[in-house]
Amino acid sequence: MNRLLPATTLRLSLGTRDYDVTRRALVMGILNRTHDSFFAPAATYAMDAFLARAEQLVHEGADLLDVGGVKAGPGEEVSEAEELERVVPAIVALRERFDLPLSVDTWRASVAREAFAAGACVGNDISGFADPDYLAVAAAAGASVVATHIRLRPRVADPDPHYDDVTQSVYDFLAERRQWALDAGVAPQRIILDAGLDLGKTAAQSLELLRASARLAELGPLLLSASNKTFLGVMFDLDVLHRREASLSAAALGVAGGCRVLRVHDVRGTVRVRDALERVLEAR
Repeated sequence: MNRLLPATTLRLSLGTRDYDVTRRALVMGILNRTHDSFFAPAATYAMDAFLARAEQLVHEGADLLDVGGVKAGPGEEVSEAEELERVVPAIVALRERFDLPLSVDTWRASVAREAFAAGACVGNDISGFADPDYLAVAAAAGASVVATHIRLRPRVADPDPHYDDVTQSVYDFLAERRQWALDAGVAPQRIILDAGLDLGKTAAQSLELLRASARLAELGPLLLSASNKTFLGVMFDLDVLHRREASLSAAALGVAGGCRVLRVHDVRGTVRVRDALERVLEAR
């Protein structure tokens, strides 16, 4: 990493809110309505458990919430109708209870459209906009988008990914997807980029991308999704229930390198890390 701060003020718009993220990262709390998430499977599938967890995340200081109905990796088939049933009522319930931005974690444009209508203002798409209608739907709704690098596609195992230069490959992919979003009419301050750690990367490749955050951040605000990820378990020999400290360390490294949205399970701990680093960045 070669810098701690962008050369100019960095702004991010989510719904009607505008954030100065030059020094301060936003903490995104994870809310999954799935049966087979890699972390705490089905813990928040039931609506009462989902809302209780949301209340906890808001109390702990989350700046926004990310709602997903389908896990990224291989697993049970989830139809479009089932994903809509899992996600849309959840977003409606969150909008009724909490006054903060909501993100929908989906690669289907049809699900994003309904989620935006229900109150979401961010489309978090791990497919890299594989659905040709996704960006048009987001632009029409005035929504922000997350462009994520993935080598193949969601739900497909990628056990032996190869890159001549993983950082340059991801950089080029994200630059292209950012331009796609601009061409579709998404405002530049509404475009967020994600290196896609664990998505078609070995543990070593994911760690290399985390270390290269400053390079990727040259393109715009980065989202870091490292919380409890497999690469941390592989690199440090930790099972999924013992990756908290490694996740917080990854968040700190990411913020220092330019990551400005932190998608996490441990909101309270990440907020503390974020606040401490904000003071360090202000001191510079």
